[in-house]
Amino acid sequence: MKLTNSFDISSSALTAQRLRMDVISSNIANADTTRTKLVNGKWVPYSRKIVTMEPKESSSPFAKILDTNMRDSTGEGVKVTKIFDDSTPFKQVFNPSHPDADENGFVLMPNVDILKEMVDMISATRSYEANVTALNASKAMITKALEIGR
Repeated sequence: MKLTNSFDISSSALTAQRLRMDVISSNIANADTTRTKLVNGKWVPYSRKIVTMEPKESSSPFAKILDTNMRDSTGEGVKVTKIFDDSTPFKQVFNPSHPDADENGFVLMPNVDILKEMVDMISATRSYEANVTALNASKAMITKALEIGR
């Protein structure tokens, strides 16, 4: 295990959670956007984006074999694997005065639920804060170890 392994793990988590917060912010900002792209002559509303993550794996086959044989299960952090559109249906809102209303007066609104987005944002923020705390603890331990060597 490298001395800076904890830095690598925390920094990968910080990067992933920051991207997650950016995507959530984009979802909140577009919660009322009814025109994102034109499909078959009709405007399609903004579709909520979701971030998926998975553990990072060793980049080289040798490192994988070595980690397996040494039973080093500390991991190597996390990586964002995909940002995809949520498949839940769009909300229909009755608003006949809206420019995007259909002949019945309904407007397709984005599938963004502000409450769900805020819960996700709080979760991402707490994860980010926890990783900052872990990074600072690792830094303090390494600093103390270097002071002992003097």
